[in-house]
Amino acid sequence: MTPRERYEAMLTGQSCDIVPRTPILMRLAAEQINAEYIEFTRNYKVMVEAQIFCAEKFGIDQLSVISGSYGETQGYGGEIGYRPLGPYVSRLPLGATTDLGTLRNPDPFTTPLLIDRLNAIREYRRLTGEKYSVCGWIEGPAAQSADMRGIEQFLMDLIEEPEFCADCMDLVTDKAIIFAKAQHEAGADTIGVGDAIASQVSLRTYKKLIFPREKRLFDAIKALGCYTKLHICGNITHLLPAIAELDVDIIDVDHMVDINKVRDILGSRVAITGNIDPVLVMTANPEYIAKTMRDTYAAIAAPFLLNAGCEIPPGTPDVNLLALCQRIDA
Repeated sequence: MTPRERYEAMLTGQSCDIVPRTPILMRLAAEQINAEYIEFTRNYKVMVEAQIFCAEKFGIDQLSVISGSYGETQGYGGEIGYRPLGPYVSRLPLGATTDLGTLRNPDPFTTPLLIDRLNAIREYRRLTGEKYSVCGWIEGPAAQSADMRGIEQFLMDLIEEPEFCADCMDLVTDKAIIFAKAQHEAGADTIGVGDAIASQVSLRTYKKLIFPREKRLFDAIKALGCYTKLHICGNITHLLPAIAELDVDIIDVDHMVDINKVRDILGSRVAITGNIDPVLVMTANPEYIAKTMRDTYAAIAAPFLLNAGCEIPPGTPDVNLLALCQRIDA
């Protein structure tokens, strides 16, 4: 099977040869081709070279455009700075105001970092055709709002200014749907949504403010014909009953979450990825990593994708990533 055929077979319940491998690679991917991570985040040619190199070297079944989280923030008027560890926002678009009218329009066809992401997707397809699944990426409504407002201020706003948060996340969701459509048209078959800050709020706040926007976003992505993926770093155990109501095909599960509980609550409709601690992927011996992944798959069964709880850290030995990406009969 080709990597994409394997990936889609796992998601749709069809016969599959081995468990697909979809680790999140960013700084490590750049490291593999001796490139600066700064360039990986803003030069699609570097990203494409690094991701394809890693896919071929480690047996990875999906190419991704996940890199820095500030492409959309740039589109809203954020000023992006760069340092060796990657990009950061040097001016928050909503850092000093709650006036949404001050924001620019994050047009995916005029914002430099969003253009770069679309170019990466097109280049993946030009170079590899339909061999690999290609995962586009957008920030979720809470994560993007926090990127523009500042994390601490956004968390305070959820309590003190819920109406502002609702309006901000509505706007963000509208724009994210447009960007998701552009990535799909460029060649992405899957759209990942990163909403990490959601793990830091209560179930009540999540259900009242964040969940309705995530649901609208995922429904719109599914309507495009894309597979959907939810990535919320941290402990999402308390959010699982609500997440079960989202139309997601894949969920990334971090290492502090009981993956068996995820399967119990979400059932066999959703493909689970994870959930070994990424630090252990970097520091443990390969035999431990390989056994952990085999035991995890044996415990929760398909649909499942081999991955860690989050991004594979830079400095991870090749033998360890190879152990994570081992061939496990599906």
